[in-house]
Amino acid sequence: MAKMYYDADIDESKIKAKKIAILGCGSQGHAHALNLQESGCDVVVGLRKGSKTWASAEKAGLTVKETAEAATWGNVIVMLLPDTAQKAIYEASVEPNLNDGDSLVFAHGFNIRFDRIKPNTNIDVWMVAPKGPGHRVRTTYAQGFGVPALFAVEQDASGDAKDLSLGYCKMIGAGRAGILETTFTEETETDLFGEQAVLCGGCEELVKTGFETLVEAGYQPEVAYFECLHELKLIVDLMYEGGIAAMNYSVSETAEYGGYVSGPRVINADTKERMKAILTDIKSGKFADDFTGVMENGGEKLKALRASYNDHQIEKVGANLRAMMKIDKKDSGDTNFNASCED
Repeated sequence: MAKMYYDADIDESKIKAKKIAILGCGSQGHAHALNLQESGCDVVVGLRKGSKTWASAEKAGLTVKETAEAATWGNVIVMLLPDTAQKAIYEASVEPNLNDGDSLVFAHGFNIRFDRIKPNTNIDVWMVAPKGPGHRVRTTYAQGFGVPALFAVEQDASGDAKDLSLGYCKMIGAGRAGILETTFTEETETDLFGEQAVLCGGCEELVKTGFETLVEAGYQPEVAYFECLHELKLIVDLMYEGGIAAMNYSVSETAEYGGYVSGPRVINADTKERMKAILTDIKSGKFADDFTGVMENGGEKLKALRASYNDHQIEKVGANLRAMMKIDKKDSGDTNFNASCED
């Protein structure tokens, strides 16, 4: 059984002796920086000159420097930038300023796993990946708790990489919830697969297709929205709190039985084979090559896909319904920082 680390297992003295430069101040960046600072760490934020988040970061009480200056100042350099932006920024502003024993840190293994960034062997390379968006990392910390995290060590030039990564986890609040060790390869491949096959791609397509099936059969779009999208939060919350069995215990017997007999008619062996094909594309680097190629050419394909999905009927129906309902938006996100990590 996997070992889970908690605050009591961790000595934070080594990370607190370091100077930590957080590159990027989007959703994860601002959360890490504020949590580390409030935990007693020495922190600066590195942003490009003219960044739109510079003023927001300073207003939040953070010290801000230009990216290269922050990388020069710090001996723990944390890459909390968009995956496709990291390579160029690393080569221009980080790599020339790294010294023996410095730490290069990631929150996602994409650029190491797919060899877009190839650090010298004289530095530590490790990862701390909170299992939640930045606004949750921040709000749960402020409430005295935290978001669980994964950590991984790719290079340990100093001999302290594991202690530093665990200490970092503790300082952002993850040790209050639980920390699990992984590898850059495992984190990257499972994260991309989960996003594509289940959490974002799979779930989104399931919801849309269910909505379309009911509307095309003549039912009111508003009722279809409630049944296929709105109530999804109830089911996900139940699974989050107690697992699939607890969810089935909590819903009606009608819903439970219907799920058992009809779920496999929607998600079946053919679906699993297509999921395996998605995983193959991730592991081979095909998806990474496709995605980075799109983004290096202005992101036009992503913009077109976003526009087509945002134009779907379910979005228009949902916007109207949400405007008429009293939806609790207190935990909808942090409105002061871009969720995609501004550099």
